Amino acid sequence: MNGRLIYLMGPSGSGKDSLMDAARERLTEGGVRIARRVITRSAEAVGEDAEAVSEDEFKRLEASGAFAMSWRANGLAYGIPVQIDQWLADGNDVLVNGSRGYLPRARQRYPDLLAILLSVSPEVLRQRLLARQRETLEQIEQRLARNARFMESPDNLQLLDNSGDIELTVQELLRILKHA
Repeated sequence: MNGRLIYLMGPSGSGKDSLMDAARERLTEGGVRIARRVITRSAEAVGEDAEAVSEDEFKRLEASGAFAMSWRANGLAYGIPVQIDQWLADGNDVLVNGSRGYLPRARQRYPDLLAILLSVSPEVLRQRLLARQRETLEQIEQRLARNARFMESPDNLQLLDNSGDIELTVQELLRILKHA
């Protein structure tokens, strides 16, 4: 029996990495594998535990079939290693840090995926983005506007609010995984 792809997505600053870190031990104890993304961002950049590669290396990996999924967003390239297909075939559930924009293509490849949209209130999101100091105020406002448009049409998604205590969000994630 194949495992299920758990496609976690949300705006930058919603806390996907914090949630995955906080839930990691309980997820792995429950048999969930967590995929590590490949990103064209420097290894020194604060954020998720990802493999940082150059743009040229990313293109080489992409061309060689190293990714089950890959996309570009916000000036960066992101890839999910093809290893997840073996994990799924082995019956493991697999959690990936996905992209809202890539969701339709992900659903084509993995029709039974469980899509979870991590959300936060606009005020909390603005504070988190400002605190990261990765982007200009204009870029932050563009992100907030994009997020508002996406939230208007949550298509067949499990919604998960991360505006408050991370432990409550972890508990809700585990509940969703158990009952979805």
